[in-house]
Amino acid sequence: MTDQGRSESFLSVENLSVTYVGRGREVRAVRNCSFSFRKGNMTGLVGESGSGKSSVLMAIPRLLPAGTRVTGSIVCGGEDLTAMSEQEINARRWRRMALVPQGAMNSFTPHLSIERHITEVLEHHLRASRAESRKKAAELIRSVGLEPDIMPRFPHELSGGQRQRAALAAATACDPDFLLADEPTTALDVITQKEVLDTLKRLTAERGMGLLLVTHDLPLAANVCETLLVMKDGEIVERGDSGRMVKNPEHPYTRALIGAIRDMESGRPS
Repeated sequence: MTDQGRSESFLSVENLSVTYVGRGREVRAVRNCSFSFRKGNMTGLVGESGSGKSSVLMAIPRLLPAGTRVTGSIVCGGEDLTAMSEQEINARRWRRMALVPQGAMNSFTPHLSIERHITEVLEHHLRASRAESRKKAAELIRSVGLEPDIMPRFPHELSGGQRQRAALAAATACDPDFLLADEPTTALDVITQKEVLDTLKRLTAERGMGLLLVTHDLPLAANVCETLLVMKDGEIVERGDSGRMVKNPEHPYTRALIGAIRDMESGRPS
């Protein structure tokens, strides 16, 4: 593969720092974070709440709050996203990278039907006609294991699992190169959680997308992803093959994360 071909198939974060500014104080949430993943690769970014993992994920499509200070570079498909204008980055959202947000209700407008949520994406970003977008929306809904008869319904009329699947259908509408999933199974029961994760894995594999999965649950991430990145206090403290990391974690924090999850699953106090 040529250098250009390699860069086109990778998303790379280099020396990323994220600092929130407000009310006379600064909070540095991410510190000199570097990693990369390629199309076809599933990578898990794990850590407890407040570790900085969601800040990293939201920095990639430039969706952090206004006034947040971001340094470093984020290169997607050979282009530095941090150097782009808002118009330029907006043209690459949904097509270069798409977001599955934490809690599907956060990604839906209450007064729009599920169908309209998906057709709007297709019409705006792919310039599809209304008829083309409705046909494609039905295909996308089926691809995530739902029936097209839910399309006229509104977000509040769906179960949590159905909403998350519909959000995944919308995120994959423009065949993005990279999918960014922020705690996509939050507040779902164990069975529904597995169904959503299985759908996420299948779609990523079938479409050859790169996946960055953010979660606090390291064993869960290891079941989905080939590679894991562990964050603590805004820094990546361990990285590597997911199987190795679960069986033989090197950093004390990684060992603590695995131990805490296993204690909860067994019902023992941590």
